[in-house]
Formats: sequence, structure tokens, C-alpha cells
Amino acid sequence: MEKKFLKPESTFLMVIDPQEKLMAVINEADRVVKNISLLVHLAKTFEMPIIPATQYAKGLGPYVSDLAPLFEGMNFYDKTEFSALKNKDIHAAVDNLRPTRDTIILCGVETHICVYQTALSALLEGLEVVVAADATSSRTAANMEYGLAFLRDIGAQIMSTEMIIYEFLEKAGTPQFKAMLPYLK
Repeated sequence: MEKKFLKPESTFLMVIDPQEKLMAVINEADRVVKNISLLVHLAKTFEMPIIPATQYAKGLGPYVSDLAPLFEGMNFYDKTEFSALKNKDIHAAVDNLRPTRDTIILCGVETHICVYQTALSALLEGLEVVVAADATSSRTAANMEYGLAFLRDIGAQIMSTEMIIYEFLEKAGTPQFKAMLPYLK
């Protein structure tokens, strides 16, 4: 795949399952929550669509309290499928963004299950996939590493949250840079 710079006008963010009961057992959950928060602020700053997904919310609960306020007023997509794109409502939401938005940024949990399967589905449907590696994790560090390695092998771009943020910002001094600066300190 030929690398190109990420552009806000062709990108959307999908947040996968940072829910109370699941995050309680996730390796380095604080890191994941912090970086998901940064990505949501970035998406809002650049007016990019955000698709928040939950895995069986009845059983795993809502998003963790540190993230919940960032999603106020948004439509959550509850799923039982591990690949979010195999859920008909999420698939329809993604289809509504295409062809204008052809790049998906993925974050959330678990790297080796829902993030991986969603990325694979997105790649098979012709989307470019960026995984924010430090905004994802699994119950074990090993499964996170296996998941990230396989994601790279199948063609997903593996980036850090800051790489994504600064690629969007392009330079200092802009209104977007000033809007993001408080979150980057």
C-alpha cells in the first residue's frame, strides 16, 4: 500500500468497546483511555465523524466514566459481532460516509479480537485502516502484540496517537493546533 498523509476530510474514527467491565481487565487501561480521549478531541477539532461501538452493553456496561462525557449526544452502536462492520447498523453508518471518507482510524479493545476483526473487514471492503496502537490493548500484553503484528501483516497502518494527531495538525499555530494544545500537555 502506498502511504499518503492522513486527511481529516477523508477520515473517520471508530471507537471500539472501552466499556466498564471490559476495561477493568484490560492491560494498561489508563493508557488506552487517555489516547482514546485524545483521538476523540482530534476528531471533534477536525469535525470528523465518530462511530462509538459497544459490545453487548447490557452485559459489559457503558463506556468508562472518563470517556462517557466525550460521547454525550452521540448515537452508540451496540453489537454482539466481534467485527463491528458485520453489524448491520454500523455497516450502514460506515456506508453513509463513503466514498468521501475512505480511511478509518480504529481504537479500543481488544486488539486481537474486535479491533483486528473490524480492521480485517474494513480492509476487505476497500477502506484504508489506521490502528492507533497506543489507544488499543487486550487483557494480556502478549495478545495486544500478536494483534498489532497481524494487523500490520494484513495491511493496516500501525501508528501512535501522537503520530496521527500531528499528521492531521501539519504545523503549529493553526486554530486546530491551538484547540488541541491543552490536551497534548
